[in-house]
Amino acid sequence: MNSKKIKDIITPDEYADIKPIDDKDFNANMKTLVDEPLFEHAVKYVLPDIDMAQFKAELLSITNKDDFHRKIMAPFLLMLEQKTTKGITSSGTEYLDASKSYTFISNHRDIVLDASFLNLSLLKNGLFTTEVAIGSNLLIHSWIETLVKLNKSFIVKRNVGFREALEAAIQLSGYIHFTIKEKHESVWIAQREGRAKDSNDLTQESLIKMLSLAGEGDVLAHLTEINLCPVSLSYEYDPNDYLKAKEYLLKQKDPQYRKSERDDLFSMETGILHNKGRVHIAIAKPLNETLLNADIDRTNKVDVLNYVRQAIDRSIHLNYKFYPCNYIAYDMLHSSNKFADKYTDEEYKGFETYLCNQLKKVDLENISAEDNAYMHKMILLMYSNPLHNYLDALSKE
Repeated sequence: MNSKKIKDIITPDEYADIKPIDDKDFNANMKTLVDEPLFEHAVKYVLPDIDMAQFKAELLSITNKDDFHRKIMAPFLLMLEQKTTKGITSSGTEYLDASKSYTFISNHRDIVLDASFLNLSLLKNGLFTTEVAIGSNLLIHSWIETLVKLNKSFIVKRNVGFREALEAAIQLSGYIHFTIKEKHESVWIAQREGRAKDSNDLTQESLIKMLSLAGEGDVLAHLTEINLCPVSLSYEYDPNDYLKAKEYLLKQKDPQYRKSERDDLFSMETGILHNKGRVHIAIAKPLNETLLNADIDRTNKVDVLNYVRQAIDRSIHLNYKFYPCNYIAYDMLHSSNKFADKYTDEEYKGFETYLCNQLKKVDLENISAEDNAYMHKMILLMYSNPLHNYLDALSKE
């Protein structure tokens, strides 16, 4: 972070296919990217008034990934904050030691913006940004892979066979440990593969197993080596809520239903460009002190992994920021007025209107009243589950 020297350390060849692009190769890859017609089309779609020639010249003047974050991505994200949110707030940076690197692990709401908004918050507080884990399933075009690797992303291999999956997990764990220990850079990774579409944020056991594969000493030592730091992302509104409800409906009707590449692209576009209301990034106290003082048998790998997973979940659940819509959704779902003091009649009616307008966006034929009721319930779950999890975690304190 800002008191430590960030160097573009040469990464061992074993990580060559997943690591971000080295700074020494930055310009060559940027030249390839700006000549890609689909990249230009994407930029103009998001920024229709941009002077493309001037923008390309600016991109070609940049020589490293950190400057790309500060000079290109930060202004873009500030523009998104202004146009698509009512403000991004953050808390918890006082827990971070600027001389250390962290594995930030967060709940997963938006395909693109979760890590981006965390990085923006770090920049606003004078800290270095993170390298970002991104699933290979999202790299639909080769230029997208080039872009994300220029943007400090490393690749999580998806949809591979059992043997390949184990090899990929070992490689990924090794890379994360290398990045923290040798490159002295922080990383971000979601607590689960894919977004929690119902917002029931639970860390996948397989993720913690993967993180524990590399390192020295016992399993707990492997995990404390990478300095786990939970992050709670709270969006007032999820622009993709109706798309997630639609997907739930389609899977209910056909358990074999799978989204297309175009669906993923549209979800990314929707999440980036549409209203998110207020956004809060809560960085929790890093877990090392809790883990090292835990009353657990360090020789029992299963117990250690479960303890770490539960510690991450508890931290994320207790650090949500709630908005009127979360309380309203809870009361709607339970036909109660338990949280009636947390919102006004006007806010209640406003959320009802919001739900109605979102469901109108579902582009399916022959939607029945039962279908609408099901999707309505699923959206209520999306907005109320963080509150459910908070109350459950609070009861165990």
